[in-house]
Amino acid sequence: MEKFKQAIWTHVANRDMESLKKLLSESETIEILDVMRELSSDEQAIVYRLLSKDKALLVFEQLDTHLQQKLLSSFTEDKVIEMISELAPDDRVRLLDELPAKVTKKLVSSLSPEERKETALLMGYEEETAGRIMTTEYVRLKRSYTATEALDKVRANAQDKETIYTIYITDDSRRLEGVLSLRELVMASSEKKLEDIMHKRVIKVSTSTDQEEVARTLQELDLLALPVVDKENRLVGIITIDDAMDILEEETTEDIFDKAGLADLNIRESDRSERLVNGPVFQIWKVRLPFLIITMLGGLMAGVVIEAFEEALKSIAAVAIFIPVIMDMGGNAGTQSSTIFARGLILGHINIKKFLNHLGKETFVGLSMGILVGVVTGIIASVWQGIPELGIAVGLALTITMTLATALGFFIPFMLFKLGIDQAAGADPIITTIKDISGLLIYFVLVSQFLGYLL
Repeated sequence: MEKFKQAIWTHVANRDMESLKKLLSESETIEILDVMRELSSDEQAIVYRLLSKDKALLVFEQLDTHLQQKLLSSFTEDKVIEMISELAPDDRVRLLDELPAKVTKKLVSSLSPEERKETALLMGYEEETAGRIMTTEYVRLKRSYTATEALDKVRANAQDKETIYTIYITDDSRRLEGVLSLRELVMASSEKKLEDIMHKRVIKVSTSTDQEEVARTLQELDLLALPVVDKENRLVGIITIDDAMDILEEETTEDIFDKAGLADLNIRESDRSERLVNGPVFQIWKVRLPFLIITMLGGLMAGVVIEAFEEALKSIAAVAIFIPVIMDMGGNAGTQSSTIFARGLILGHINIKKFLNHLGKETFVGLSMGILVGVVTGIIASVWQGIPELGIAVGLALTITMTLATALGFFIPFMLFKLGIDQAAGADPIITTIKDISGLLIYFVLVSQFLGYLL
């Protein structure tokens, strides 16, 4: 896979379109999807335009909606209309839901009467219901058909249907009467009628059923598709297992954020990540440079602290040996904590309303690790330099610094989050700055206290 990605990037960089087109034609859809997610907007547009029509549609349908929107923005109006019209009805509605109302209205009006009718039907149902996410592309047959007639009908319509593996039997008014699998149909004798081989007891949902309930039903019963009926038991659509898996993923993410009181965090963090990775250089500077300048100023202030204790360094050279250890251990502890906080926040493991409990526990963890590391390092320093007092100063400095760093690792990202500032870009520089200055100050004060007689 890595070789494939590298080949794509090389061809795009060299503008070798012929070789790129040949490579894409010989590649699997899953490989192209994997690469598309890592390309810039311009590169995505180049790759997409070189795909065959059928493969392009397959790729587009499986992209996340925000990537679909990015691609559409690079197309001409005619190309956008063509793409929208070729999508399956449920995929089309899912994308239109994410677009501005004016854009959606214009695109819907450009569809053919039949496509417009299908789209309007789905968009007429409440959001997050079975009616909103179902597809109208399914196989529907009459109970009077023989197995041979039914197979001929399936063959004739298979190209335009979302799935042919589950077949639904209805009357002339589309009322659902039965269901059977393609396997059962193929295995039946040619003259056998569908009413004799279909299952009359059908598991179904209504158009108003919550989408999460639909997805759970599909998952728990291990079904490939689930029919959707209206109040009169008329078949109006189906929901397939692939749609169910997408729903479960979305719902699980939403539930996690809701429980943590972070309903809008996912969208906000996604937008920030997109801007930091693929945004203009100037926009990236605006986010990242201020925090780097804070770090630079913090480094200068740390230099001032060292200068203030210059006499101690001159008197006992061994004091300088342990400066890197104290600063590095504090930095590592702080980085660990900020990473744990960020991941816990995103996954819903940290409840913002109970933040003080989380902060207290993390501080205790920092203290316990600080004591362990401090004792070991203090003993090493004492034996190595032959100055027990130095070992005590090093050990205490490490304990205090690591405790402070772990507390900051939770507290600083929390404060940035509450203030609406990007914690990904700002937390570590601020933690590093505070930790460096305070760590050095703590160390030198302890050295002065315990080794004052030697200075």
